[in-house]
Amino acid sequence: MTTHPQPVPGTLPVPATLASLPTSVWVTAQKDARNQRRDRYTPASATHPAKMLPAIAAHAITTYTTPGQLVLDPMCGIGTTLVEAIHHGRDAAGIELEGRWTATAKRNLTLAHTQGATGRATIHTGDARHAHTLLGPEHHGQVQLLLTSPPYGASVHGRVNATRDTHRSGINKFDTTYGTNPANLAHAPTDALLDAFTAILTSCLPLLAPGAHVAVTARPWRHHGELVDLPAAVIAAGQNAGLTPVERCVALLAGVRDGHLTARPSFFQLKNVRTARAAGVPMHLIVHEDVLILRAPHSLPSRATPPSAVTVEATTS
Repeated sequence: MTTHPQPVPGTLPVPATLASLPTSVWVTAQKDARNQRRDRYTPASATHPAKMLPAIAAHAITTYTTPGQLVLDPMCGIGTTLVEAIHHGRDAAGIELEGRWTATAKRNLTLAHTQGATGRATIHTGDARHAHTLLGPEHHGQVQLLLTSPPYGASVHGRVNATRDTHRSGINKFDTTYGTNPANLAHAPTDALLDAFTAILTSCLPLLAPGAHVAVTARPWRHHGELVDLPAAVIAAGQNAGLTPVERCVALLAGVRDGHLTARPSFFQLKNVRTARAAGVPMHLIVHEDVLILRAPHSLPSRATPPSAVTVEATTS
């Protein structure tokens, strides 16, 4: 059994670190991302620049919830969390800032229902920093799992056509942006992104059931050669919002074959590693994504006078 230092009454909690948390490994890339989404998501889903891996969402949902419980993704993108939830008999609620992705998520949910998904889902278009006002009172205190992923650095986004695809020299990069809304956190500098993520988690607190789990997928990225430690920052944001870190899960982005890892890197990962090595920097491929598990307090505060928010709602059931 792993124990952690307990705070002395009247003092601040001891800050958690990745090294201080129990760790488990999820085998979530036996199929590559394209085959995980094949026939389960609409073709338009491929245009989103940073999608959650369906197997990661499915593993979190089946581990931390039971059928009939409610799953929330306050930055749901194309709706991966919602789709996997309703396929596994859970209900789901999502918030997405960009109406384009709300529409894509709704089409993915419709497809899931035609394939026999039994859960119900609701999607709201709006800013997740006002999550407690975007979802109706029937959702307050009902969410058993919040599963989401904050935006990553721009260097890991998008798709490419190489010379063999276009028959022209050079590389054509496309599907690289979330949208044009200036409030989109993908456009924010790292410090502002993490402050906003803390605000999102804080706003979601009234929606969580006492003791609910919060699962956040994150991986480090490099900005001008410097490593941005997003997993550690997510833990800090969660603690600032009043959540308690309880586990670090290593979700593999590589297949396991005969005891060895088969890496599934993106074009940009390969390019960055090759460039770094050519410059004498011993960089290696990242073949996992951290899933940070936190828990809500068993006694949650209510928000008597939430700030107003403007939302356009799209619902599927």
